[in-house]
Amino acid sequence: MDLNRPIPPDQSLIEYPCHFPIKVMGANVDGYVTAMTHIAKSFDPGFDATTIELRPSKAGNYMGLTLTVYVTSREQLDELYRTLTTHPMVKVVL
Repeated sequence: MDLNRPIPPDQSLIEYPCHFPIKVMGANVDGYVTAMTHIAKSFDPGFDATTIELRPSKAGNYMGLTLTVYVTSREQLDELYRTLTTHPMVKVVL
C-alpha cells in the first residue's frame, strides 16, 4: 500500500478551505504552548491562540493541545502535520 500517493480531491473527506482541529501531545514544559502557537501562526496568520484547548495529563508530565487551524489545501495540512511531528517538544500529533 502506497501511503504517499495523493488522494484525489473528489475522494477527500475534507472540504477546503476549513477550520481543522489538530491534537498535539508533548512534554509539559515552559515554551511548549508558545512553540506550538508559533507553528500554527506560520500556517494560519489569523490563528487565535486563545482558542487553544489545553489538557494536562493526570500526572502533569504531558500537555495535550487542540489547535484549530484554518487550512486551504491538503498540501498545507500535510506540511503542518510534518512540521508538528518533527518538532522536538512534540510526542504525538493526531
